Amino acid sequence: MHKYIIRWLKAQFRKAKAKGIIFGLSGGVDSAVVAALAKEAIGKRRILALFMPCNSNTSDLKDAKLVAKKLGIPAKTVDLSGPYNDLTKILPAAGKLAQSNIKPRLRMLVLYYFANKLNYLVCGTGNRSELAVGYFTKYGDGGVDILPIGGLLKKQVKALAQELGVPARIINKPPTAGLWQGQTDEGEMGLTYAELDGILENMNIKKKGKQAASRDKVSKVKRMIEKSEHKRQGPTICHI
Repeated sequence: MHKYIIRWLKAQFRKAKAKGIIFGLSGGVDSAVVAALAKEAIGKRRILALFMPCNSNTSDLKDAKLVAKKLGIPAKTVDLSGPYNDLTKILPAAGKLAQSNIKPRLRMLVLYYFANKLNYLVCGTGNRSELAVGYFTKYGDGGVDILPIGGLLKKQVKALAQELGVPARIINKPPTAGLWQGQTDEGEMGLTYAELDGILENMNIKKKGKQAASRDKVSKVKRMIEKSEHKRQGPTICHI
């Protein structure tokens, strides 16, 4: 799995005729794994990690810097707290989700600014578990060029993180998109990654095993998949 992803990354890099790969480093396990894979695939001189705090928990930035230091990769900080605060002041009032989704969309804007400037590919950090149920922001963290861990369930990402030597505290910390204080992925989704991974595995046509999760949670995941289908497709075109 590890070597296959490395070969895939190298192939995508050559195909795009890019000069490098850029990604956001959040302090979570997914971006840490992507950083390690990108470094191994094309070398640290051709990658760039961006720290993009946006009224974020300071411990997340600390963990992101820990990963960059451990890997010895180049990194820059672009603090988006000011632009985010300014935007929320001039936009009409909205719910928590609408306001919070500005954050990943601002990060996408910054990643593509540097990608255009440097002729780099924007590398996403989404995994299969999140992509399957649409747990990402459309034109935010979903707006990327390549997804090297997009075929891995969360449990597979964590196993790969151990193999790659990602610090244990980052592997074991509660996953969060950092959308608001105290927000966690599992709390927002309403099920654990272990439950989600198990349901997705057993929904595979080739595996007709009995679902271990409750019927309600299986139904919930199916609804999430159906509701988020538009996120995994390009804009619908009216063909004449």
